[in-house]
Amino acid sequence: MLQSDNEYTKVVRLVPGGPASKQGQLEPADRIVSVKQDDEEKPVNVIGWRLDEVVDLIRGPRESTVTLEVIPADAPDETVTETIAIERDKVKLEEQSASKEVIEFERGNTTYSIGVINIPTFYADFKAMQDGDPNYKSTTRDVRKLIDELKADGVDGVVMDLRNNGGGALHEANDLVGLFIEEGPTVQIRNSNNDVQVLNDEDPSVAYDGPLVVLVNRMSASASEIFAGAIQDYGRGLVVGSQTFGKGTVQAVRPLNHGQLKITQSKFYRVSGGSTQHKGVIPDIEIPSRVDKTRIGEDALDHALPWDQIEAVPHARYFDFSGVIDELRKRHDTRFEENPEFSLLQKEIEFLKQQREQEYVSLNLEKRKEYQSQIESTRLTIANARRAIHGEEAFESLDALDDWQDEQAAEPDGADDELDFIIREGGNIMADMLELDQRMASILAPKQITAQANTLSGKSGQ
Repeated sequence: MLQSDNEYTKVVRLVPGGPASKQGQLEPADRIVSVKQDDEEKPVNVIGWRLDEVVDLIRGPRESTVTLEVIPADAPDETVTETIAIERDKVKLEEQSASKEVIEFERGNTTYSIGVINIPTFYADFKAMQDGDPNYKSTTRDVRKLIDELKADGVDGVVMDLRNNGGGALHEANDLVGLFIEEGPTVQIRNSNNDVQVLNDEDPSVAYDGPLVVLVNRMSASASEIFAGAIQDYGRGLVVGSQTFGKGTVQAVRPLNHGQLKITQSKFYRVSGGSTQHKGVIPDIEIPSRVDKTRIGEDALDHALPWDQIEAVPHARYFDFSGVIDELRKRHDTRFEENPEFSLLQKEIEFLKQQREQEYVSLNLEKRKEYQSQIESTRLTIANARRAIHGEEAFESLDALDDWQDEQAAEPDGADDELDFIIREGGNIMADMLELDQRMASILAPKQITAQANTLSGKSGQ
């Protein structure tokens, strides 16, 4: 997904399951300098080109290669570029499918089993649906199956990973919320005439009523924000991560005599009344991100529509986390202070921040070389520190690091699939919730124990 950024074409996000996402090198906020086809010797400089012209140049036949020269998002200045070769291919629906895994956490003498469901996008096979195929694929159908499998595995809680999920089918977000609540409104849509349409989950059945954590980040947008916002408003689970993208507008394409016109025709609002536009969803427990919020997100765009609010619609409240949220945050902060991965993340964020704040470039060659050397040294130090955490051999040089990254990008299926520490932290927060629930239940009167246990596990009416 691309947009114009002054004279450049900038990457907004990567389509999950797409060729660029699988290749692994292109990142949000990278700016494209040139485009080269596999049958051409010289690249075409696209600085100053119209967006549609750049898109046409990047597109091409399946299994052909397009090479992009980009200024990386973390580049110290516009003279630093890297070359990325991507093999064109179709975005396959099955590669965007939801997936699951189970991780375990020790708390004293208790072992908690936590299910993690990753949702790359909100998808639905509309053609199969229209053809009446009873087995058509969709996000909600796949997640329901995964939940049934996790329940059969006896998990104590579920973490929904919506990081980097840029949205998709609106009705899937509505239906997915319905897997976790009995029934009720999920999102409001207001048009330019101020008419408000409310989408509802009308199915009283609940696929999962246990403890829930939703992971989000700055690249979680649109339908992801609708789901996370509804879960938060219903008190159905905790939202963990960083502030989401803030994509709360609805566009439509209108035909013209020559070409088409895309217009913004309505806005999304949460059941609590606040828009997801501009502000996005603010997590209950925040985890810092490498993404620069001043460059990525709806509020980073020129002339973005502002946040506003309409009336809330009646909705249930499954659990009030106010009694435990301070303790959960305290435990989270303590864990992160002792976590070497988080320490490295903080160093990376500070490193990137310093580069972004650099407002000048020295014309002195020696000073320029010295500055570049410092940047390369810092990159290598951070990469080797991460290797050390995982017991891996250090890179001898920056060239060795770059070569390794190229190899990983060329063979994404062979990359290390170890759970990242953000997912593990989501599981740790879930284990904290379960441990606190047991501790609170143990000091309550017998008639209060059932009410407390039911509340945290998401039973209705509490």
